[in-house]
Formats: sequence, structure tokens, C-alpha cells
Amino acid sequence: MLETLRLHYAPDNASLIVRLALEELGVTYETVLVDRAAQAQRSVAFRAINPAAKIPALETPDGALFETAAILLYLADRFGRLAPDTDDPARGPFLSWLFYISNTVHANLRLTFYPQIYAGNNDASVSALRAGARSNLLESLRLLDILANEGHAWFNGTTPSLLDLYLAAILRWMAIYPAGDTSWFSLASYPGLLDMASSLENRDSVVALIRAEGMAPCPFTKPAFPNPPEGVAL
Repeated sequence: MLETLRLHYAPDNASLIVRLALEELGVTYETVLVDRAAQAQRSVAFRAINPAAKIPALETPDGALFETAAILLYLADRFGRLAPDTDDPARGPFLSWLFYISNTVHANLRLTFYPQIYAGNNDASVSALRAGARSNLLESLRLLDILANEGHAWFNGTTPSLLDLYLAAILRWMAIYPAGDTSWFSLASYPGLLDMASSLENRDSVVALIRAEGMAPCPFTKPAFPNPPEGVAL
């Protein structure tokens, strides 16, 4: 049986959110690079860990986990941090927003990155899909910026939660991917989210992320393309 946690990752992929959570929790973990350039996430070996063939995956003493939100919630519940306890009245609202970020915000972002997967190679269909997804994202940002200013302990509070870590990564990706086509987004337009992202950037977890995945300082508020020491960021 696996006695430690093992994160299967690729630089600047959704695995970075799990890395941040592991670092915030201060738990021992190992990492295994998934070579996206070689499509290793589609290999038989990786599909045995994550049948959905996506990054991240986390091997645990309780078995292998996949889907970012599921991994994050497992870690928070196992180690008792980064989320309200199950008997906390804030647990319900927290879960609603966690799955909103995962199922709505992250899903719409994928549509802007990979529209051809969903719309085929028809240019008009691709453009329409990307435009619709970005319209949805702008509405999501408006709602999340309101939430960031409401004074919740579990989002933009004195210590980060899973919501902060997850959304900070999404804000990063909105600003730099796809290359040359990000003018629709400006973090400065959302002061609550800017405050949240800024507050994370001096934390030890983010310093560890920068070092491990070759990122420049201020990876959320002034993101740049990474220069990872291993692997490729796609």
C-alpha cells in the first residue's frame, strides 16, 4: 500500500492547484512528471491511475484520486484545513462555490483553450463557442469579485482556502492562455479578486510552486509563461 501522497503533474496544469494545497498543508508528498509532449496522460500506465486521462491525479493510501475538486476536498477533509469543517454552517456555501469554480468557471475556461475539441474545425463554430464561454466567464468573475468582498473566512480571508488556490490558478491562465488572445480579461477590473491573488503570492506554497514549475514572481497578478525545469507547459 502507498504510504505517502504522490502527485502526477505537468507544469502549469491543474496539478499546480493540488501542489499549492499540499504545500499549504505541509504534508510530505512525491511528484511524478506526466510528459504531455509525449501524450503520457493517454498512456495505459497513466489511465490505470486516472481513467479520464487528465492531469492531475493523486495517489493516496486510500487509492488513486482524480478530478481537481475531488482531490482538493479529500485533502482538506483528511488534514482538517483549507475548508470549513463538515459541521460548520459555512460548509454548504463553501461547497457550492468550490463546485461552481470547478464545474462552471474551469469548464468554460477549457472551452476557450480547446474549442476545436467541442466544435470541430469549423472556424465560425469555434469562434462562437469561444465567445460564449468568455461571456460566461465574465459573469462568473463578476459574481466571484462580489464574493471576495463579502468578508467570508473561507474566501479572501486571513488564510487561504481551496477556493483561493483554485481561483488564483484560473486567474493566471486567463491572463496568458491562449498566447496572444487574452485581451478580453483584465484582473484590475476585479479588485476583490486582485486582492485575493496578491495576498497569496508571498506565501511559502507559492514560492515552492515558482521554484518547482519555473514561474516568474507574481505568478497570479503578473503572470508570465513558465520555464519549467522539467516537462513542458501546454
